[in-house]
Amino acid sequence: MNERFHDVATYLIPAAAALAGLVLGLLARPALLPFLARAAQRSAWKYDDLAVEALRSPLVLWFALGGVYAAVEILRLPEKADRALTQVLLVVAILSVTWALARFTVRALRTGASEGTLQSVSLIANVAAAGVWVVGMLVVLERLGISITPIVTALGVGGLAVALALQDTLANLFAGIRILAARKLRPGDYVRLDSGDEGYVLDITWAQTTIRHPLNHLVIVPNAKLASAISTNYNLPDSEQIVPVKLGVAHGSDLAQVERVTLEVARESQRLTPGGVAAHEPLVRFNAFGESAIEFNVILRAAHFDQRGLLTHDFLTRVYARYRAEGIALPQAVRVVRLHDER
Repeated sequence: MNERFHDVATYLIPAAAALAGLVLGLLARPALLPFLARAAQRSAWKYDDLAVEALRSPLVLWFALGGVYAAVEILRLPEKADRALTQVLLVVAILSVTWALARFTVRALRTGASEGTLQSVSLIANVAAAGVWVVGMLVVLERLGISITPIVTALGVGGLAVALALQDTLANLFAGIRILAARKLRPGDYVRLDSGDEGYVLDITWAQTTIRHPLNHLVIVPNAKLASAISTNYNLPDSEQIVPVKLGVAHGSDLAQVERVTLEVARESQRLTPGGVAAHEPLVRFNAFGESAIEFNVILRAAHFDQRGLLTHDFLTRVYARYRAEGIALPQAVRVVRLHDER
């Protein structure tokens, strides 16, 4: 009886230890994570919330691994089997830590990009995650006693063959890195390429850049072509845009009155139109005597590229009504036809 109980206890206690680790992990997630989240909210470091979130999935696995390790120690297996199981548990632990670090790195980079503190998009986030996984795998190989020197040498020789076979792909990859490093093109910027394509930059991946056209379709541009293209970025050096509006009044108009009325309306539009820069002082510049009008430009300023149309629309609506109220004549094309009588 005692021998049977001893045999049962020999396996029951390790099984209970393994199960206890799993249960503790399941209980720790709703108990420990909220406590860490509250502590992170009180911290001034903005990335600690992301660290807590990165621990959510591997936390249960770590407690379970601890329970299994305790079970292996209790079982007192033969040295060879004990060493093999310990190595397996250690490898799983290293990979889980690598997983958590990769998740934290990607989320931290994306958070920095959304706040404008980092030039980060999918390309950098994916490269960073791949770098974390490479380091993790090298640690695993080193822990297993596998020399990484021959692997690195083989990768160097094989990498040359891969580079020759994937010239276009690698050209796009390094062009994307060069675009990000130059900081002249960023997600959210409105750009126009020398090909005529234009729109908002949505993302820069390892192979291509996605641009959303104002007509709500996507333009996919390979990074290598984008890096060599002549492009105009309407968000640099800042997002405010000069908006020139061409106007004309009939010959014989009082130009002093025209300038005064036009500036009053322009100031009103700058102040009241959504997207207008209220602090901007509009300008009126007469520039030509046209066939039927005295031509001039009104210089307005919009807060962003996509608000130029609304500002122009509001200004033209207001200035037309004001010209009619002030008696300022708008130009009308006049043609004089003279008929010659041969007789």
